[in-house]
Amino acid sequence: MTTTEQHPYPPSEPPRQGGSEPGRGHGHSPGHSHNHGPAAPVSKHLRKVIAAILVPFTAAVVVGLMILWPGGAPPHERTGVGFDRQTQQATVTQVVELSCKSVNASGGTAAGGTSAPGDGSAQNEAKGTCRKATIRVDTGKDEGRTFTEIVQPDQSRQLHQGEKVVVAYEPSAPKDLQYSVTDVNRKFPMALLAGIFALAVVVVGRMRGVMALVALAVSFLVLTFFILPAILQGSNPLLVAVVGASAIMLIALYMCHGLSARTSVAVLGTLASLLLIGVLGSGFIDWAALTGNTDDSTGLIHGLFPSIDMSGLLLAGVIIGSLGVLDDVTVTQTSAVWELHEANPAMGWRDLYRAGIRIGRDHIASVVNTLVLAYAGAALPLLLLFSIAQSSVGTVANSELVAEEIVRTLVGSIGLVASVPVTTALAALVVSADRPGPAGAGGSGAHPVPARGGRGRRRKH
Repeated sequence: MTTTEQHPYPPSEPPRQGGSEPGRGHGHSPGHSHNHGPAAPVSKHLRKVIAAILVPFTAAVVVGLMILWPGGAPPHERTGVGFDRQTQQATVTQVVELSCKSVNASGGTAAGGTSAPGDGSAQNEAKGTCRKATIRVDTGKDEGRTFTEIVQPDQSRQLHQGEKVVVAYEPSAPKDLQYSVTDVNRKFPMALLAGIFALAVVVVGRMRGVMALVALAVSFLVLTFFILPAILQGSNPLLVAVVGASAIMLIALYMCHGLSARTSVAVLGTLASLLLIGVLGSGFIDWAALTGNTDDSTGLIHGLFPSIDMSGLLLAGVIIGSLGVLDDVTVTQTSAVWELHEANPAMGWRDLYRAGIRIGRDHIASVVNTLVLAYAGAALPLLLLFSIAQSSVGTVANSELVAEEIVRTLVGSIGLVASVPVTTALAALVVSADRPGPAGAGGSGAHPVPARGGRGRRRKH
């Protein structure tokens, strides 16, 4: 049997606005409006308070972008080391097998490097079957030129006929040694995987998914055209990271979740957590005497641009790396508090905070574990080396390579943990302060609380 809609409110409280289903009749007084838009604060005072914080912050970010905006990466002479090499696209046109003994006797060069005389591995390879690959250069001024390389049987990368490869060009080397294979061309499978990812996001997320992809593209643009060139030009890495991360945060959150009080609270919670991460990261990087110059890549950067503050670059990486997970935590916590208030508008801010923090505890446990495992997975080859060396846990943790990851993980995790109570408290304060005004105000004092996406409360049957 169908009955009239029941409102679970005491007589002293007015019915919640926007709770009826679209297209149904409404038995509410004419002074009540029905808003089915996204959740937003109805209190003008609260909107002014949020705007008073976020508008100057946004203006400061824009000014920071204008002041620090680089004209592009500064030029330098190529070193021919690592990624700092001239490269071209090429194709393996022919692969023939031959005796490794004849190759070593004639002083052949293996693909990707030169075998040292008397090397034990080279002596073992002399007993096997090697491959002689002919490679054709497909791009650049030497398009159509061919060269050969010897592939030893124990090399991890074996060349195959028809395979697309990347070759390095060294103009100062002898003509027959100017080109060498450095890697495989993976553009097609990588592009296909990116397409599958984008399709999955759009199919499941629909318009939200499209906006998420746009925000992702904007984040990469900020990283590529602002953060990296600005650091290379000598700007303070910490300042560049703060300005760039703030710009990414504002664009991504408002683009994906809309211009609303819910998103604004998530922005405030993310900002507070980023400030905490910056303070803790700066303090512990200095205290632990971490230089940020621990591998070939950072060493090459320091050699090319000695003015770059490598420890500041490390801190900038901590801030940018934590931003993505922080967005997830703050948005989830804010949405949880809003949904709790929608389910029971009579809850005060303390009850909303307690309920939201219970949800947050589960989120903390999963996110921190995810962050630690992500860093451990990235550093797995390094951890294997320490395991092979049978080093103690203390020795491993004390090495700068591992200490950097420990500081990065723990500082980021502390910021994530802190973001839960901070964001939950902010959301509870904002949403509880936006409760409807007293009944019978004729619409002037009764501010509607919008429902999500036009879906009202269920009618009892």
